[in-house]
Amino acid sequence: MRDEYDFSKGKRGAVFPPDPNKVRITIRLDADIINYFKEQVHKAGGGNYQTMINNALREYLDKRQPSFNESTLRRVIREELQAAH
Repeated sequence: MRDEYDFSKGKRGAVFPPDPNKVRITIRLDADIINYFKEQVHKAGGGNYQTMINNALREYLDKRQPSFNESTLRRVIREELQAAH
């Protein structure tokens, strides 16, 4: 090991730049919610509880989105054809 190290070109902060699609916020959640996600990360052998919360919210939103199926498409086409006449 050296007696001295040169940190003159060192940079402070994160080693990796943050994801530009992520937004830093401050949010207050119940302690039991945070503990649940931290326990899940621990059981999984590692990870990030904040990412797990984000994934849970994403899954919730995906399930709430109306599905675009054939019957919806047929209804929209009928409505548009009727409006065109």
